[in-house]
Amino acid sequence: MPNITIQQMPKTAEQKRELAARITDVMVDVYKAPAETVHVWFQEVTTEDYAAGGQLIADKLAKK
Repeated sequence: MPNITIQQMPKTAEQKRELAARITDVMVDVYKAPAETVHVWFQEVTTEDYAAGGQLIADKLAKK
């Protein structure tokens, strides 16, 4: 059973629906996995929960 975890900033339910459908299609095509066995989890974080280059994304965005 393929398990895919997506870590991202918050997205709309529609965006997550589309991404889950596309990922499932690829797993079915490449791995020949039955669609019902493909599990996709979305873990969403805020800009205060994520850093890159030693700086919180919230701080980087505030400087723009």
